[in-house]
Amino acid sequence: MGQALYRKYRPRSLEDVAGQEHITRTLRQAIKSQQISHAYLFTGPKGVGKTSVARILAHEINGLTYNDDEPHIDIIEIDAASNRRIDEIRELRERVYIAPSIAKYKVYIIDEVHMLTREAFNALLKTLEEPPAHVVFILATTDSHKLPGTIISRTQRYSFKPISPEDMAKYLGKIVKNEKIVADTQALQIISEHGQGSMRDSVSILDQARSFSSKVTAESVTEMLGLPSKDALNSLINLTLKDSSSATLISNLSNLYEQGYQAGTIAKEISEELRVRLINSDDSLNKSDTLKLLRSLLEVNYSSDPNRLLEIVLLNAQPKSINSNEKTSLETTEIIENKTDEEPKIAEEKPITKKETKLVAFDETQWQAVLMSLKAKHNTLYGVVRMAEPTFAEDGTLDLAFAFDFHKKRLSESANSKKLSDIIKELTGQSIKIVCRLDKNAKPPTVNELKTKAEPEKSEDLSTISSIFNGAELLES
Repeated sequence: MGQALYRKYRPRSLEDVAGQEHITRTLRQAIKSQQISHAYLFTGPKGVGKTSVARILAHEINGLTYNDDEPHIDIIEIDAASNRRIDEIRELRERVYIAPSIAKYKVYIIDEVHMLTREAFNALLKTLEEPPAHVVFILATTDSHKLPGTIISRTQRYSFKPISPEDMAKYLGKIVKNEKIVADTQALQIISEHGQGSMRDSVSILDQARSFSSKVTAESVTEMLGLPSKDALNSLINLTLKDSSSATLISNLSNLYEQGYQAGTIAKEISEELRVRLINSDDSLNKSDTLKLLRSLLEVNYSSDPNRLLEIVLLNAQPKSINSNEKTSLETTEIIENKTDEEPKIAEEKPITKKETKLVAFDETQWQAVLMSLKAKHNTLYGVVRMAEPTFAEDGTLDLAFAFDFHKKRLSESANSKKLSDIIKELTGQSIKIVCRLDKNAKPPTVNELKTKAEPEKSEDLSTISSIFNGAELLES
């Protein structure tokens, strides 16, 4: 069985360590001058070389050749996640007074030291306060904030940093050359970025990529990692940032889902692209709106329904300019409210009941007023309802056609259907029957498509808008 690349190319000397020159340079000088500390603390994210440097340091202060396959009797590694209790640390305290068998120093490497219990930390603290001259402790952790300050203060701390994509790509290039792997530069850049600063993760991805395809290309790596193509990604971003059809945006996003791409991955890739554009001062971006979008995208991966949340986040990010039609809608709503206030005067001449009122057509302008009210009170549901193509029947039925099934299902939930009916009742004073159906050809009206109807004749008093749905009772769909 072949050896994994991350193990094969694990550094064997401080000179081999990539991306941590600020640490390796200091340690080399300390070893050269024989200024060895009794305790070191290595902190930083996973896969950046903490344990590897700890092993190298343990061998070099003893003048030993480091071979990963040959453990040394005087170099003891302890996994604090498995040996976190006070009993194990008490046993360690007893053993530290035993002189090394062969080497000059007995070195204890305690990995994931933050996992120790409070009692175990207290026991370790006493050993760190008065250590034997022949003992060196090297503590390693990804969560330094969980360590007591008393422990940290008794160590020399070295903070490992994520490896930059440039250093990572350079290191991967050496591996590719040594292993005679056919790989292009762009593929190595994608792997370096996807590794997120972890050398171990990046090398593992390269190992997987060479098994996935005989030639490691940007296309093969993108496919292997489940990342959307640059063209698909840029198209989705443009549909989000520009005044485009919501249906087209959802269609493109649905196509990515159908191809197997995960919402969390798509959100992350969009974030990375927008971040680059912001850094490069892209004039086409509104900084404030883009930052809001980036903040919302961070929540997608932690949602119970990431697909739906990503859709809503992108829809909400689309430009919402108020054009003349929207203004007319606002004005119409105000007129309706004013006329309603005058209704008691009309009632004196002829009392009006719900059954006697005459049906008034509920056109696109009033539908826009409903959407605006829904957006103000239930913004998330607004992102769903705006995808509907509405049809208004004289029997008091509101027919909503959706091109996508998950929109239909969302509004079909009784709680959401009630929210919409409550909004319409608030505007009209009447309950309605809502029918949701699936229609692949449904086209929701956009802002530019809404047509404001002419003002009704005076005989058709606007106050009768309250009976717009003819008093039909609410039936949950």
